[in-house]
Amino acid sequence: MQNSEEVVIAPPTMPEPKKYSFWTELITFVAIAVFIVLPFRWFVAEPYIVDGTSMFPTFDTGHYLIVDKVTWHLIHPPQRYDVVVMLFPDPVTTDPAKDFIKRIIGLPGETVTIFDGQVSITNTTHPKGFILDSSFVKYPKNDDTMVVTLKDDEYFVMGDNRAGSYDSRYWGPLPAKDIIGHPILRLWPLNKIGFNPGGITSVTATTTTQ
Repeated sequence: MQNSEEVVIAPPTMPEPKKYSFWTELITFVAIAVFIVLPFRWFVAEPYIVDGTSMFPTFDTGHYLIVDKVTWHLIHPPQRYDVVVMLFPDPVTTDPAKDFIKRIIGLPGETVTIFDGQVSITNTTHPKGFILDSSFVKYPKNDDTMVVTLKDDEYFVMGDNRAGSYDSRYWGPLPAKDIIGHPILRLWPLNKIGFNPGGITSVTATTTTQ
């Protein structure tokens, strides 16, 4: 009778997880924050929380937005009806620690005319001017009258809540250099989550020639 030999296969040994010291983990965390997170927020996208009702009902206090900082600077400039997040235009009378959110009404080189609250635009394409569709404005202000001609690097911006917005009607045109970006995503409130918040459809944005 032959002796049988039992062969036992040992399980593979698992390498012990590397142990990192507190200082190694801290340095790694700081490096990620400095070289990835902060540059992303400064140059690509940044979260904002709306505080105020100047854009109501489009935006209201507490709305949480992600603002794109790249597209307008590298791909194409802002267009009419775009929503813009911008630096405070008048730090003397307002809080320089906060930023504004408004809607672009007039583009560089155009003349913006407001008469009894109605806004019209004159440019090279429409030398006789055209009236803007403001059907998205739920709270108009019908006693505004002014004429503003924009330079090649200026925009005219207004809040959707015309009756309660501090905008270009009061402090003048917005310099292009003061534009931070535009909202690409709304994360709060839950019933308003979506991309391109505040965007206006082509149907709504149609204009009427005078």
